[in-house]
Amino acid sequence: MAALSEWLKQCEWLERLMETCRQALSFSDVFSGRRGVPSTPRRRGIKGAAPCALIGLLAVWTPPAHAEEFVVSAAASLTDAFREIGKQFEQRYPEAKPTFNFAGSGALLQQIVNGAPVDVFASADQFTMDEAVRKGVVTQAEQQVFAINELVLAVPRGDAPRVMRLEDLLQPGIERIAVANPAHVPVGRYTKDALERAGLWTELQGKIIMTQHVRQSLEYVSRGEVDAGFVYRTDAAVAAASVTTAFTVTTGEPVRYPIAPVKAAQHRDEAERFIRFVLSPDGLEILSRFGFSKP
Repeated sequence: MAALSEWLKQCEWLERLMETCRQALSFSDVFSGRRGVPSTPRRRGIKGAAPCALIGLLAVWTPPAHAEEFVVSAAASLTDAFREIGKQFEQRYPEAKPTFNFAGSGALLQQIVNGAPVDVFASADQFTMDEAVRKGVVTQAEQQVFAINELVLAVPRGDAPRVMRLEDLLQPGIERIAVANPAHVPVGRYTKDALERAGLWTELQGKIIMTQHVRQSLEYVSRGEVDAGFVYRTDAAVAAASVTTAFTVTTGEPVRYPIAPVKAAQHRDEAERFIRFVLSPDGLEILSRFGFSKP
């Protein structure tokens, strides 16, 4: 739609240019007739200058340059950091514009497998990226880890019950716990693994409220709709005005974030350039500013 709108604007510009030339031709005729002076070769030359000028202008005129848009599908926990990275990327490379699609990593992968026009995929765990490789939408050699995060238990600021360890979630004052769906979301898998190792996953089932992604869990905690929620350290930092981190949860493996170009990328050059920017000192500095650690 944007391309069509711009094309119509260009047509309007050409029409105005041609109308100007027609008026110049008409004015030349009127000027000569008003004085009763027959056209001379010199005047005919002047009269013919307008179409020549039009041809010259059309020869040198080129449509205005447009930023090449490409799609980056990234884990919901990268929302704030990647938006800032996108701004900095556009300032450095005005000819390219990233369009972001944030959601749970599993949902994003399914979209790519189903043929969504995605150029870059950034997951919140290695498992989902490995699945992308297994399903043939990403190349193993092209994936790179660019950030590290931590799993934390967040609680609403204020009169929340005192929670110091996972076992404290069993206390009666904790009635609702937000957990992202472990079947599709990395933070949910990390949470389930931690609770299973603590022997609490089954016992807490009556309190768990399943969410679609980590940012939904964060919203529930921020609004006080749940008593606690498992989110990433970076998410809790973004909502520091409304939530507090009760403690860091030990995970069986580090929370790694890999990134890779999609095999079917329609804008391969832009995808690779964006990934290089994310991994550059400037990109890593932005990630650090939002609480991510270097790999």
